[in-house]
Amino acid sequence: MRILLVEDEAGLAGPLVALLRREHYDVTWADNLKSAREAFLEAEPDLIALDVMLPESEEAGFMLAQEARSSGYTGFILFLTARDAVEDRVQGLDLGGDDYLVKPFSLEEFLARIRALLRRGSASQRRLLQRGPLQLDFSSRVVLWNEQRVSLSDKEFALLERLALHPERIFAVDELLEKLFPGTDSGHRILRVYVHRLREKLGSEIIHTLPGGYTLGV
Repeated sequence: MRILLVEDEAGLAGPLVALLRREHYDVTWADNLKSAREAFLEAEPDLIALDVMLPESEEAGFMLAQEARSSGYTGFILFLTARDAVEDRVQGLDLGGDDYLVKPFSLEEFLARIRALLRRGSASQRRLLQRGPLQLDFSSRVVLWNEQRVSLSDKEFALLERLALHPERIFAVDELLEKLFPGTDSGHRILRVYVHRLREKLGSEIIHTLPGGYTLGV
């Protein structure tokens, strides 16, 4: 597995690179935005471990993630940052991040996050699903509501996908947090943010809140 590590702190990057290589990952290290862009094109990584704050700006990592997703990158993105506000996490996840690890962190947790992401494998190709006014194309990630295309972030789509594939099931909040936001310490608030966003885009009845958690509302 190829991993691109984008981290400008040499004192942190060195141990991370050594750890990953010891686990037999093919690692490329970049310490600024320019070299990260070049390495991204050359390395074709399966996963990018990406510091948000780089020498160019405090949001250079977010910029790189957005560029990668816009180019069609389908690998995993793990943000590494000291910025732990819920708003920062939401921004990173909306830009295509798969996980968010707040500094300082242990080497063991970093490695566990890498393993967990890579275990997911490539995105599954599923069928077209339709329920009432909702249509989901899981291969192209196109969402239609009343035959009108709706733009969703990666995490919004992932939440809707999980509910839509099991429409009769009530998903516990803790289960959704574990599957969609692994390792987050933001509690239930971050999930409520995404539920609220889906309701804004697809109507208030798209997700029902029940005593046991959430379920698809159509």
